Amino acid sequence: MANLALRSLVLGFSLAGLAFSGSAAPHPRSSRPAADDLTVHEWGTFTSIADRDGKPVSWNALDGIYDLPDFIETLHGANFKAGLRGTIRMETPVLYFYSSVPTTASVHVGFSNGVITEWYPHASHVEPDPRKFLQPDALYHWLQVNGSIDWGSVSIEPGAALHFPAGDGESRYYAARETSSAPLTVTTPKGITQPEKFLFYRGVSAVHPPLSALATADGRVTIRNLGDDEIPGVILCERRGDALGYRVAGKLDREMQLDPPELTSNNIDALARDLEAALNTQGLYPDEARAMIETWRTSWFEEGTRLLYIVPRAFVDEVLPLSVSPAPSETVRVFVGRMELITPATEHAVEKALAARDRRTIAKYDRFLTPILNQMKFEDPHRADLLDRQLEETYQVELVDPAAR
Repeated sequence: MANLALRSLVLGFSLAGLAFSGSAAPHPRSSRPAADDLTVHEWGTFTSIADRDGKPVSWNALDGIYDLPDFIETLHGANFKAGLRGTIRMETPVLYFYSSVPTTASVHVGFSNGVITEWYPHASHVEPDPRKFLQPDALYHWLQVNGSIDWGSVSIEPGAALHFPAGDGESRYYAARETSSAPLTVTTPKGITQPEKFLFYRGVSAVHPPLSALATADGRVTIRNLGDDEIPGVILCERRGDALGYRVAGKLDREMQLDPPELTSNNIDALARDLEAALNTQGLYPDEARAMIETWRTSWFEEGTRLLYIVPRAFVDEVLPLSVSPAPSETVRVFVGRMELITPATEHAVEKALAARDRRTIAKYDRFLTPILNQMKFEDPHRADLLDRQLEETYQVELVDPAAR
């Protein structure tokens, strides 16, 4: 049955990809002539959380472990996001460039109701101005306007042997370099050359995701398409410990209901391979799709219940309008939406772990723990103090690595 489900996954996404590719909205174009030799590919993730009513939750953008190298540039220091709450966390979009000859390009990315928070290499301009975040109400105010980022002069250097920066420790950031894209460099105003395999940026937005997901008491999930464009593919995925289950929904026109997946043995590798194939059908090169999967493998398949879906191209272009000059002959943009669901099973697991002061299990929910606890407190305000006390006591427990015993 698992193999049949996996084949259905590929078929569903492949057919959806064929239909979607013909209806995608055109990406913004420069008025300058197209560069027939230049191709641009991009992938990224929109992460959101749905409450028990299916509505998007406003959540803290910096909850969890900071996972970027220390050479990444930030809007106003690595920790300023601690007070920035939004409905979508835009995670690790990367722009790859392909050309057979050296080329210089300028790149502009807008962000609807959003703030660009991290990037690399050096950007020539970021809006809003970082100095405005010194105002007390700035974090709230600037999610009501449109942000943007510009790289005014990107030198694309096919075949160049460049030495890319490496920070201290491990980071999922580096997996995105494993592609055949052309190396590039950006020179800072101080004359420092910054080489990389892509343009990287992240941010937080107050826009709503293109779909909603309502988890009922019996574990079923009702999914609604909130836009006019078809969602090319949807997967409901759940992981509890070493058990993993998923249901393939295929494309979503208006509304569907899914039963909770059957939890069986951990089949992450097989699911990852077929997700990779699904990304290929949307236009990513095989090594790009592989790089995306490797970047997010430990996150997409972690503890809990979530929807993984292909974001309609029109939605991407509306939220993140992109322009490259000279205009490429081809631009591919593939974003995966990840919507975390606060299901009864998740609440029960968190409640049980807190009662047992099980810090290791609590840590699995990482940046989503606060919204989960807020939902539990909303459903039963009388236990709010108990949950807070249990959480405090849980984090007083020493977390010991079993391998060190």
